[in-house]
Formats: sequence, C-alpha cells, structure tokens
Amino acid sequence: MAKVEIYTKAFCPYCTRALKLLASKGVEPEQFDVTMGGPKKAEMVERSGGRNTMPQVFIDGKHIGGSDDLAALDAKGGLDPLLA
Repeated sequence: MAKVEIYTKAFCPYCTRALKLLASKGVEPEQFDVTMGGPKKAEMVERSGGRNTMPQVFIDGKHIGGSDDLAALDAKGGLDPLLA
C-alpha cells in the first residue's frame, strides 16, 4: 500500500471530502492538521509548490493536489494504481 499524507484544517468540507474518498479506497492517510499554521503548514506550502489551500494530498511523496484534484484523478481511473 502506498504512503498517503494529507494536510488538513478544522471544519474544512474539502478536507472531509478527500478523507472520505481515501477511506472508501481503504486508505488511512497520515494526517497533518495545519489549522493553526506553524512549521507543518510551511512544509505543506513548500512541498506543494506554493499551494496554500487545504487539503493537500501526497501519495508516496508525489503531490496530487487538493480535493478536486484527488476526485478528478479517481474519476479518470488514476487513483487506484497510485494506491496499489
């Protein structure tokens, strides 16, 4: 199984949507709560090439993007192979 990491913030519906999609695939990602900013948020911005919105998803270190990006990847059949 691939290593999945997700940066989230509290009360974020897009974060919830991404987490539900991953759960439907049997994936329990390593989750980083960056609600209050700090070093983990700075890390997220750096790893994502400057993206500042939540969530930001990484699979085996590769930046996937946000909730819409994750859903689009799944819709075109690209998510399952990355998770295998």
